[in-house]
Amino acid sequence: MRHNRCRHVYFSLSDNHEQQLFQHASHFRAPMQSSQEVSGSRVIHSWISSARSSVRQQAQLESSSVVEEQLDPFSLVADDLLILTNRLRSMVVAEIPKLADAMEYFLKMGVEGKRFRPTILLLMARALNVPMARRPPDAVVDTLSMESRPSIAEIAEMIHVASRLHDGVMDGADTTRGIASLNFVMGNKLALLTGDLLLSRAYVEISSLKNTEVLSVMGAVVEHLVTGETMQVTATSDQRSSMEYYMQKTYYKRASLISNSCKAISILAGHTAEVSRLACEYGKNLGLAYQLINDVIDFMGTSTSPGKGSLSDIRRGIITAPILFSMEEFPELRAIIDQGFDDSANVDHALEYLGKSCGIERTRELAMKHARLALYAIDSFPENNDDDVRISRRGLVELTERVITR
Repeated sequence: MRHNRCRHVYFSLSDNHEQQLFQHASHFRAPMQSSQEVSGSRVIHSWISSARSSVRQQAQLESSSVVEEQLDPFSLVADDLLILTNRLRSMVVAEIPKLADAMEYFLKMGVEGKRFRPTILLLMARALNVPMARRPPDAVVDTLSMESRPSIAEIAEMIHVASRLHDGVMDGADTTRGIASLNFVMGNKLALLTGDLLLSRAYVEISSLKNTEVLSVMGAVVEHLVTGETMQVTATSDQRSSMEYYMQKTYYKRASLISNSCKAISILAGHTAEVSRLACEYGKNLGLAYQLINDVIDFMGTSTSPGKGSLSDIRRGIITAPILFSMEEFPELRAIIDQGFDDSANVDHALEYLGKSCGIERTRELAMKHARLALYAIDSFPENNDDDVRISRRGLVELTERVITR
C-alpha cells in the first residue's frame, strides 16, 4: 500500500520534458530495500548513460584517441588539486602565530577534505577550456613560480571555510568532518577572526582579477550565505514547515557558492551569457541535489552503510526535505515539529511518521530531478573538439552520478 502510494508523487516540474521523465515512478522502492533500488539507480544510470553518449557524440569521441572507460573525476584533477592546495597555503600565511595555527584548519576543513567542491570547479574550468597551471611530471610544486592570477576554485575554498568557521560558532559545534572544530579548540573569538581574515583574503584575490562582473557574482555568494543562515535561525513556525522556504534557504546556504563560482569561471573565460547561465545552472542543480541526498543520508545512512543515519539535523531542530514531505501526507506531524526536538520522544515520533510516509522516496526523486537538470546543462554546452574539454565534461557527468548514488 505504501509503495503504491509513493508511485504517484507529484512534482512541479519546469517543462514538459521533465514531466514526461517523472510520470513513471514505478522504479522506486521502500527505503529499506537494496541500496541499488533505493537510489532509483535505473533511472539515474539511464540519465548518465544518455548524458555520456550525448557528450561523446557531440565531440565525435568515437574518432578520437580518448578511451571511453568510466572516469574518476577526482583523478582527472589530482595534479590541479595539489597545485591549488599549495597555492592556498601560500595565500593564508598569517604573521600572528595564533592566526597561523588557526589557518591550518582552513586546509583540513577545505580542499584537503572531501575535495568535492574544488573538483567541481576545476573540472568546470577545464570543461570551458580555461587555461590551467600545469605541474611537470614528478616536479616539486613551487607556488611562487606559478601563474599569479588566482583561480575561482581557490577563492571559493576561502569563502566556504570562512562560512563554516562562522557557522561552527553559531551552532556551537565540537567537530567538523571528524576533527575538532576551531571554535572548540581555540575559542569562538579566534574562530570568528579567522573566518573574517579568510573572507578578506578572498576578496583581495577577487579584486586582483580586475573583473567587476566576477566581483559582483562572488559578492552575491557571501550575501546568500548570510541570508541563508539568517533564514535558518529566524524562521517562523510556518516557514520551518514550508518546502519552498527550505529550498530557498538550501540554495543560499549550500548551492549558491558552487553555482556562482561556475558562473564566474565562465565569465573569466570570456564565454557568452548563455554559457555562463548553463554553468550557473549546473552548479545550482548539482548543489541542490547534493544537499537533498545529504538529507536522506542523515536519516538512512549511505549506500555502503544503510540504516546508519546520524539524525544530526533533526536532533538540532533543523527540518529537512524528508520530514517536510512526510508532513504533507501526515499534517499532524506539524504539531510535533512546532514542539521542537529537545525531547527525544518527539524525534522518535517524527521518525515513525517518516517511516510510514513517502518522505525519503520523494526527497530522492527531487534530488534526481535536479541531477537531471545539471546533466542537461552540461549537454547544452557548445561543441568543442579538444580532448581535455571532452574528458572534463564527462568528468562532470560522472560526478553528478556519484552525488546521487552515495
